Amino acid sequence: MPSYSRIATRLRVPLGFLFAAAYFWFAHPDWIAIAVGSGFIVVGLGIRAMASGHIRKNAQLATTGPYAYTRNPLYLGSLMMAAGFIIAARNVWIGLAACALFFAIYLPVIFAEEKYLRSAFPEYEQYAAHVPRLFPRPTSYRTITDGGLPQFSRELYWRHREYNSILGSLFMLSALILKLLLFKR
Repeated sequence: MPSYSRIATRLRVPLGFLFAAAYFWFAHPDWIAIAVGSGFIVVGLGIRAMASGHIRKNAQLATTGPYAYTRNPLYLGSLMMAAGFIIAARNVWIGLAACALFFAIYLPVIFAEEKYLRSAFPEYEQYAAHVPRLFPRPTSYRTITDGGLPQFSRELYWRHREYNSILGSLFMLSALILKLLLFKR
């Protein structure tokens, strides 16, 4: 029987699409909420972009760039984006549903990924002891002298197809603006 974290991993994408449809239906955007929410979304996209340019999935433990501040910058970026979309939606139920999804789906996935990283990379224990799981530490875990800050790799960014986050965000923001224009109250 598959573990809950494996089930959560498989459900993450289909539930995301279902949530997006419900989000659009129940959202009550206005211009100020969209503007404020967009600020959070842009910050989240930036965090995700930087993280994707530093990670070599399953080949090397990422400890540089944003990974020197948090073990999960991709999830941190996604949380920032989610906060932006929640603000833009102006619906408390959407916020509560997003929190429930985070705890029911994303936390188990994070724990499963940590379990894998512990088994795949012996240095993970020391890294995890110094770098927080989600919310960033104020200073870098690594420095330039110990090989901590390599350059951002555009090749990795494109290989991980992180541009899809930008496209998806633009699509959802456009849909919110269209809803605002067509269904003014």
